[in-house]
Amino acid sequence: MTQQIKLATCTYQEFTPAMGTPVRTTVGHPRFPLAYQLGGIARSVTPTRTLLKIEAEDAYEWAYRRLLAERGVDAIREELTAIAGANDLEVPVVLLCFDKLSKPGNWCHRTMFGRWWTEETGEPVPELGASPTPKPTPPPSLF
Repeated sequence: MTQQIKLATCTYQEFTPAMGTPVRTTVGHPRFPLAYQLGGIARSVTPTRTLLKIEAEDAYEWAYRRLLAERGVDAIREELTAIAGANDLEVPVVLLCFDKLSKPGNWCHRTMFGRWWTEETGEPVPELGASPTPKPTPPPSLF
């Protein structure tokens, strides 16, 4: 039986230690001070520099999903489980990147990973950072 690991995603800026073990998933490290120590680097879910040059969301997601499929669920699970085991298996591994989703139109690889992982494994990957505020729905009109 495959070991299930608790995963979540967030930004470096919004993460708090109460959320779990912070794990870097970015090509570069944060160039600002963190109020916490990273628990590891998840290289298996980190996009390549070539991927970072793709600006269209759908093209990026297609290429990123292809990269994840090549790396494989088993290898990714093995790396994330090793990171969790080096820290605390009981708390979620929180995959971090820079992109704030609270800004309308923003997207990031961490949520793409979360969707892909859930599709492949059935295991949920909640986003812990702020999401965009939906536009209010106008009240119905009779005319």
